[in-house]
Amino acid sequence: MIASGGLSNMADIEKLCAVESEGIEGVICGRAIYTGDLDFAAAQARADELNGEA
Repeated sequence: MIASGGLSNMADIEKLCAVESEGIEGVICGRAIYTGDLDFAAAQARADELNGEA
């Protein structure tokens, strides 16, 4: 499942990582990155950390 819509900050990334086991494979986060509200590299690093990949 790809999560989309409403992603706006690091807290949203953390919430999605918490339910990854329910089938979340990815997320669409275009606007948050374009507006600077979410740093892609930092979000990926945090997701990796939360999922034991760091």
